Amino acid sequence: MNSSVKAMRVHFDSDSMWVDLSDGRILAVPLAWFPRLLHSTPEQREQVRISSRGLHWEALDEDVSIAGLLAGQGDQTSSHKTFAA
Repeated sequence: MNSSVKAMRVHFDSDSMWVDLSDGRILAVPLAWFPRLLHSTPEQREQVRISSRGLHWEALDEDVSIAGLLAGQGDQTSSHKTFAA
């Protein structure tokens, strides 16, 4: 996994979070992987801060690493972990 890959843009549809990466890839991730985002409002989702390591939503207390997304990992805070097959 290339640690120099960064998020450039984040947007949402009704079921997914889409992350445009600096290497040209676009990731589509189910919102179900991140319950805080799934249950947030569209306005709250738009309040994302993109950093060199990932995505952060201050009001939702949510952090998503790009490395985790590339590894197929969802929310790591719950007792029921969700991973890509």
